[in-house]
Amino acid sequence: MTSHPVRSREAFFGRHKGKSLTAWQQGLIDGLLPDLAVDLSTPAPARLEALFARPVEAVRLEIGFGGGEHLRHEAARFPDVGFIGVEPFVNGMAKMLAALEADPLPNLRLYADDATRLLDWLPEASLAGIDLFYPDPWPKKRHFKRRFVNPRNLDRFARVLRPGARFRFASDIDTYVNWTLAHIDAYEAFDWPATSARDWHTPYEAWPGTRYEAKAFREGRRAAYLTFLRRDVA
Repeated sequence: MTSHPVRSREAFFGRHKGKSLTAWQQGLIDGLLPDLAVDLSTPAPARLEALFARPVEAVRLEIGFGGGEHLRHEAARFPDVGFIGVEPFVNGMAKMLAALEADPLPNLRLYADDATRLLDWLPEASLAGIDLFYPDPWPKKRHFKRRFVNPRNLDRFARVLRPGARFRFASDIDTYVNWTLAHIDAYEAFDWPATSARDWHTPYEAWPGTRYEAKAFREGRRAAYLTFLRRDVA
């Protein structure tokens, strides 16, 4: 098998680590994470479902899962779906691993680096959904190029999503919501089926919320919950 060359990070510009990990947390990073991590040094399987310890019918991806509240919630709700979670922030990954040590989820795999590397490794049309919730908005205009929603990453999403698959995006930052809508509108591979404001101001089904979202609400910001569908353009 051929290995993939390591390239510099393309889409992770924030802090890689916050406060120091405890010895127990570091033990989880060193001991548990390798068993759950997606290994990009070998080619992706022809069927992505083969990555999981139990049989699954489809695979979904969450980019930037934070502490993992939503990702664990969804993996528990849908045991027949495989989930891959990406989180390069070490403290968030440690929080997720602590939860999984207490309550393992055999349909969950993790990746602790730049999501663009994983997206480029995934097979074409291999995902049933991508979730991108409360990504860093990079509010300064000179940093807009760092926003994860951009033409190159939409190309990646279009390549790995099956026709009819969902790309879900949530944010409390109006300028990033408008930015995302403008990029989707200019991109033929996705449809936005919303027909009224209720469609994007109503949380997703069984939405558990996140700590970041709770803080946004306390500070008076309103969230938008956008859902786009991968168009079948063949």
